[in-house]
Amino acid sequence: MKKPVAIVTGGSRGVGAEVSKLLASKGWNIAITCSSSIEAANEISKECETLGAETIVLKADVSQPDSCAQTVKETIEKWGKLDALINNAGTTKFNAHDNLDGLSKDDFLGLYATNTVGPYMMIKEARESLLKSDNPSVVNVASIAGVLGIGSSVAYAASKGALINMTKSLARALGPIRINAICPGFIQGDWLKNGLGEETYEFVKKSTEDSVPLNLTCTAEQVAETICYFIESGSTITGETLLLDGGMHLGNF
Repeated sequence: MKKPVAIVTGGSRGVGAEVSKLLASKGWNIAITCSSSIEAANEISKECETLGAETIVLKADVSQPDSCAQTVKETIEKWGKLDALINNAGTTKFNAHDNLDGLSKDDFLGLYATNTVGPYMMIKEARESLLKSDNPSVVNVASIAGVLGIGSSVAYAASKGALINMTKSLARALGPIRINAICPGFIQGDWLKNGLGEETYEFVKKSTEDSVPLNLTCTAEQVAETICYFIESGSTITGETLLLDGGMHLGNF
């Protein structure tokens, strides 16, 4: 098997779907996971296969260690190798930051289980196989929320901040596997639209584009391009956190 192999968690829509298709177009074989939207994942799989990729679709909940182990196991059984892991699966609960009663202990633990512990467990299970690759890479999809303490809820921002910190820790510990994080800002698409409601989505999108230096919000396709850069071209980069926010982190002074 000469083609490189990637696992993309949460690959049925949004960033996960776009990075799966982009990798397929670049000659990769891909294991696509999703926790519930299996039909959508199968559609993305078909698109990848029309681009020349072999794919497998796995129903997997990254908050469950057994699912993480099974994902890696089935990927290795299919292709005998693993070159890249994209930890994209994530979840949130939309809640105003000043509404402290709106988040419970279980909300925090649930978000951490998927957004922070899930990537850790995936890396743990993939480590041995990645070390056999000539160019092993992990990309953790975090968020500008984890840098600025903004976003859909305090619990979400905290879980993504922990993921960023964990990226640095594991990059230091697990070389020569390269481990990096990306932090998108507002990402255009159905995930935010469904969470915010269309009216709020359009308001936040426009206000963001009006206020950030580059006057834009990013697309899932642009995020996917950056993930592929880290995987294929960033051979000297590890432990990095790259912000894809149009300059939001610079603030307005």
